[in-house]
Amino acid sequence: MNIPLSTSPSQTTPSEEDLQSLASNIHQWAREFGFQQVGITDVDPGKHEERFIQWLENKYQGDMDYMGKHGSKRYHPDQLVEETSRVISLRMDYLPEDSRMIEVLKDKHKGYISRYTLGRDYHKLIRKRLNLLSQKINEAMSGFQFRAFVDSAPVLERAFAQKSGLGWFGKSSMIINRQAGTYFFLGEIFTNIPLPIDPPYEKDHCGQCTACLDKCPTNAFVSPYVLDARRCISYLTIELKGAIPEELRPLMGNRIFGCDDCQLVCPWNRFSKSSQESDFSPRHQFTTPDLVDLFDWEEETFLKLTEGSAIRRAGYESWLRNIAIALGNAPSSKKVVAALNEKQNHPSDIVKEHVKWALKQHENKLRIEDITP
Repeated sequence: MNIPLSTSPSQTTPSEEDLQSLASNIHQWAREFGFQQVGITDVDPGKHEERFIQWLENKYQGDMDYMGKHGSKRYHPDQLVEETSRVISLRMDYLPEDSRMIEVLKDKHKGYISRYTLGRDYHKLIRKRLNLLSQKINEAMSGFQFRAFVDSAPVLERAFAQKSGLGWFGKSSMIINRQAGTYFFLGEIFTNIPLPIDPPYEKDHCGQCTACLDKCPTNAFVSPYVLDARRCISYLTIELKGAIPEELRPLMGNRIFGCDDCQLVCPWNRFSKSSQESDFSPRHQFTTPDLVDLFDWEEETFLKLTEGSAIRRAGYESWLRNIAIALGNAPSSKKVVAALNEKQNHPSDIVKEHVKWALKQHENKLRIEDITP
């Protein structure tokens, strides 16, 4: 999402002292608007350009055609928004206080939903805060242009987060911060104000640790720092439309929307702090949801209960597809088999295919008539 706030040409050239003062104020204002950290960098993507191009050439993006759709505009901000010379990169922590991640993952009757999406859709909150910050900057130094972005626009946000000093690229390909781990959202403001630049985060504190690579349920990491999205559960449950490869289904366990495994085992996440944003507080139906209950939702119920949530992005058909797989991986019981049987004649071929697969898993485990509640 981008928000043009001011596009009038600069009337005067600000002094170095004024620019330094403004940069200092931006750091302070960002914290006042709920961001935990801010960094400022130029528009040169450096080494990240070549890495991203290679990633696309290897087809690791899967069906996410939008990753390459805008060409070099994704990693050259001045091509996406003309005259841009600075990227203001911001971090906002999101982890809810009572996330209960391990508890839900261990209970195969429950559906695991990635913790970034338990509350309100983060795009709306961060977009509003970036808008307010941009207006504040414009009030202090008018005559320049600003455009804010939150995840959905073609911006190589992790690259500019590293360049602006917010953290380093972990082996999981996520930005890791020494004080906050990985549980945070990123947002950017493009501007043509020639602000002083913050130093990039060049150190890599992962060391010999390979916990994230070893823990990945589907072995989605080709090598340290390189993720093949086609095997990633977040991609499979959210981005991929259609059938999920059969060989990956048993590996998905009870993860029905996204996956946090690589973050759960990252040692740096012991420093993560709970978010104080009420919008990120979990909706009760998503914290420890029962798979059978979720599978019973009609589309109207799904749309009602996911209103204002990032879960809507998957869509109802993929939601049922994902839950069918989780039910196929769940312990056999009359309740589980009955729920799957009810969806055998669902109008969606995709849902029916995954229901059929799930029922077959239970046939392979036990004779249906011997199943006890």
